[in-house]
Amino acid sequence: MGKPAIEAYRISKQYRIGETVAYYTLSETLSRLASAPFRRRKRLSDDTQLFWALRDVSFTLQHGDVLGVIGKNGSGKSTLLKVLSRITEPTEGRAIVRGRVASLLEVGTGFHFELTGRENIFLNGSILGMKRAEIARKFDEIVAFAEVEKFIDTPVKHYSSGMFLRLAFAVAAHMEPEILIVDEVLAVGDAAFQRKSLGKMSQVADAGRTVIFVSHNMPTVLRLCNVGLLLSSGRVVEQGDIQSVVSAYVRQGMELAGERHFEPAANADLAFTAVRLRDCRDRISAQINLSEGAFVEIDYSVRRPIRAAQIAFRLYNSDGTCVLTSTDFDSEPSRYEAVHPAGKYTARIFLPSNYLRDGSYYLELVAQVPNVRLLDHVQNGISFEVLDDGTAISQGGARPGVIAPVLEWQIAAKA
Repeated sequence: MGKPAIEAYRISKQYRIGETVAYYTLSETLSRLASAPFRRRKRLSDDTQLFWALRDVSFTLQHGDVLGVIGKNGSGKSTLLKVLSRITEPTEGRAIVRGRVASLLEVGTGFHFELTGRENIFLNGSILGMKRAEIARKFDEIVAFAEVEKFIDTPVKHYSSGMFLRLAFAVAAHMEPEILIVDEVLAVGDAAFQRKSLGKMSQVADAGRTVIFVSHNMPTVLRLCNVGLLLSSGRVVEQGDIQSVVSAYVRQGMELAGERHFEPAANADLAFTAVRLRDCRDRISAQINLSEGAFVEIDYSVRRPIRAAQIAFRLYNSDGTCVLTSTDFDSEPSRYEAVHPAGKYTARIFLPSNYLRDGSYYLELVAQVPNVRLLDHVQNGISFEVLDDGTAISQGGARPGVIAPVLEWQIAAKA
């Protein structure tokens, strides 16, 4: 086995927060220079603090590995990618990166807004060290993947966010980098583009190249990645096989809570305000019995009328596997064309008994206009347990499968 694609040795990154930078006119600057010998050196204000975004992060990544970097917001994921992409230098430690790196950290990175799509493709290829002839050979493939043929000679400042994302990803993925680094910008794209992009990243990995992928979508991480890195407060708390890392992440956020409230943004068109789980006796609870039904209640507010607004929840088990997704369109398909009036609402959804397996679950909330825009997203809504209450149904032993519904069987003797 050759040398690893990436070796990270105790990487730490420190930032100073609370410090303000003053800007002066020419006359003020000259005055300050003249008085400098008579002024004591200004100390940092008490509000200035040092903040470690990363602390002693170490790992090794082999060629062909697909690394999923996961963790809560503010855990240091994006900072780590910036260090590995050589956008920022670590305060301590070092990263050895072997091979050409293409990174897609946020929409717009590496693009010049005044240049056309065509010009940006050649510019980015040159930055990656490719010759013009190499870029030209890839050009048609990039444009077709991005689906921007009609706009390729238009300045990218006129592109929609979706067009911009498609082109940026196509450039990064098709320039044959040895290492592809992708932050969760794919959330901007529609479902079809996300599937195509994930397929392309799999192709890159199958070709023996290395992929680093940051995402909050655990099913996608499990499907795409073979190794994982879990960060918390800038430190590595778990690394290794992706299944064990995802399980550690889910356990980390599964503090049982039968109800949670949220503070919506003032300008949000639609926002979740609360979610709760009620047992069969209509009590708010973080524990329900296997043999008893329960209700999920979702409170949300709509600031102004919205056409085709969809309310949904996703239920995940302790492995990070999505057990089910349910939307308000399921029971009333007519909502897809309807205008949702402004106001405050509560959605109530029945979870039938003897449907889920015993174990721990967490609920994610999503509000969107499908394939158009995301309205609100709550990653960790509530966490709860389904308890095995010793019913006859559970006495047959553990059943394989993500769910364990009780289905009606009809058995007739043959003549």
